[in-house]
Amino acid sequence: MCLLLAACSKSGSGGTGMGSADDGMGEGNIPLAQPGQELADVNFAFDSSELNGGAQSTLRDNGQWLMDNPGKRVVIEGHCDERGTNEYNMALGERRARSVYQFLRSLGVQSEQLSTISYGEELPLDPRSNEAAWAKNRRAHFAIR
Repeated sequence: MCLLLAACSKSGSGGTGMGSADDGMGEGNIPLAQPGQELADVNFAFDSSELNGGAQSTLRDNGQWLMDNPGKRVVIEGHCDERGTNEYNMALGERRARSVYQFLRSLGVQSEQLSTISYGEELPLDPRSNEAAWAKNRRAHFAIR
């Protein structure tokens, strides 16, 4: 928990958490991808780590980009909505990240390019408590390194 807090803090920023054009951060302090390096998130059904057809299609595109750029590394971040305990959501986020990892490996992406982490419910894309927000927050996100 301390690692997450330390990684998210920005000393002396005094900002709104919305990011600005000059700090490299997007809404909710999500790092912005470099132009030409966008990998799409995939979303999950409630309480699931299964990849539906749309997610698999997106991952094929992401996998192709990774195979075309073998020097790039990504961290696959598993995220959840706020429902459930912290412990359960951390485990579900890990299952989601691992599901994406295994699918990308099955496409031929090298294991050295991939790592996983779970943030559970700790870094919501949308902080509201409604179905639309929960659907956005059930995702795997790619952080390009």
